[in-house]
Amino acid sequence: MGSARDVSPDFIRQLAGYGLTTAEILYHLPDHPGLLQSYVWQAYDLAPGFPALTKFLQFWRDTLDGALHSVRVGHSGLIRPAEIALVGPEFRLQ
Repeated sequence: MGSARDVSPDFIRQLAGYGLTTAEILYHLPDHPGLLQSYVWQAYDLAPGFPALTKFLQFWRDTLDGALHSVRVGHSGLIRPAEIALVGPEFRLQ
């Protein structure tokens, strides 16, 4: 039987309210500003503030040359704490 150390950190984050966040980032190519390119970013983040996405976009603005055009965000709370419940006893036949 597994221990608490075997639990995925992503699962623990989901129980804390994090959900899978996907952002499609359109940005201008540095050498050809008239052209747009798409970049897909995905991580567990907290809606509605999206602190991880906000931090990534700030890094992009500060570090990368391609100017941001637009960001489209999708978010899904995969597991909610209220959905986890003890069903009943477990019996094992050996």
